[in-house]
Amino acid sequence: MPLNGIDKLMTKTIPLASPPDRQLAIVHLARPTWHPIVYRKWVQRIDGTPRPGDLVAVHHSETELVGYGLFNSRSEIAVRIVRFGSEPPDEAFWQSLLERAVGLRKDLLRLDQVTDAYRVVHAEADGLSGLMVDKLGDVLSAEVFSLGMSFRAQELVERLALLCGTKHWVIRSGPQTGPQEGFQLEPRQSEGAPPRVVIQEYGTKFRVQFAGGHKTGFFCDQRENRRQLATYCADRTVLDLCCYTGGFAVQAKKLGGASEVTAVDLDEEPLKIARENANLNQVRVNFAQSDAFAYMRDMLRNGRQYDVVVLDPPKLITLRSELEEGTRKHFDLNRLAMQLVKPGGLLLSCSCAGLLPEEEFLQLLYSAARQAGPELPAPPGVKPRHAPRMLQVLARTGASADHPVSAQCPQTEYLKAVWMRLI
Repeated sequence: MPLNGIDKLMTKTIPLASPPDRQLAIVHLARPTWHPIVYRKWVQRIDGTPRPGDLVAVHHSETELVGYGLFNSRSEIAVRIVRFGSEPPDEAFWQSLLERAVGLRKDLLRLDQVTDAYRVVHAEADGLSGLMVDKLGDVLSAEVFSLGMSFRAQELVERLALLCGTKHWVIRSGPQTGPQEGFQLEPRQSEGAPPRVVIQEYGTKFRVQFAGGHKTGFFCDQRENRRQLATYCADRTVLDLCCYTGGFAVQAKKLGGASEVTAVDLDEEPLKIARENANLNQVRVNFAQSDAFAYMRDMLRNGRQYDVVVLDPPKLITLRSELEEGTRKHFDLNRLAMQLVKPGGLLLSCSCAGLLPEEEFLQLLYSAARQAGPELPAPPGVKPRHAPRMLQVLARTGASADHPVSAQCPQTEYLKAVWMRLI
């Protein structure tokens, strides 16, 4: 049963391997699953009295063992399975998960050749449900969004640091862990961990501030999209909406050679870092602190358009109850952004809302294009309509390859980036 209230977790830890003589509680499921996330409604009964965060055995029937997972009675996600099969996870198993995750980034993708900032653990896609870790320079920045993982995160991150060769780490809980998991993790860090670092991707420098930043402090998932956008920007005007710390804007100028770049964000603190990032790279970017809706309407009233527009809003849909409102916001943002693109220009529109399927996002963009043309004459008292605008989808991309997608957990594919030419 769920517990009331949200606990403030300090530095409590649980060993990665349970003592061999300890009897694990058994969670019986109504149906078999190969998905690492087990919802409470799938649970038929529980044998034993597991505490939140405990390792449990997961059974489908009286005798069929599915695997082992981390239990949380406070969440709709009752169990996060960490190992399928008959063998419980021991230290060697956890170590193998970390080595495999690091091997993907270092050996196969060879990311160290182009950047010192990348995702090294991508939750379920790396077999570590409830944990995301980015390597940002000499610091591992971890975001924990599972109660069970919060008790094991420090040991995992310390082991990961040895594999990555980093000196420091910081750990904090995700923004939704309170209402969804029933806990809020007190931030912790290694001794002497810096409050900020400077990283580089493809030779461009970015300052990352850990306290107060979104997610792990930097959006590594857009790295390849930032680089690709730069190829369209030479001698062109660029508008970066919801720019956060200026990733697209700075790369458009630094790598792309844009003639003029304007970057807009509502929050003052990220904009301060964005200005620092422009200065770090000795490029000129025009920054504006404004709500994206208000800024776009002002530009439309002024008759301003741009060759390239980037729309990368923060996560607008976190819960299913927000789906309708968030979808409407995506529609309105894109309808306005399309009107700001010069004929023949490019719009890159992104959504990091995993609850908004890609096909629905595409249909939303097609509908927005049908209302993004010039205003049509209307009789007095009748609300004017807009003519449609021709839209050509050039490509659909997602997160960079250090954010792999698990076939067992398709939800690990969350970022949608649609590249469009508007006539």
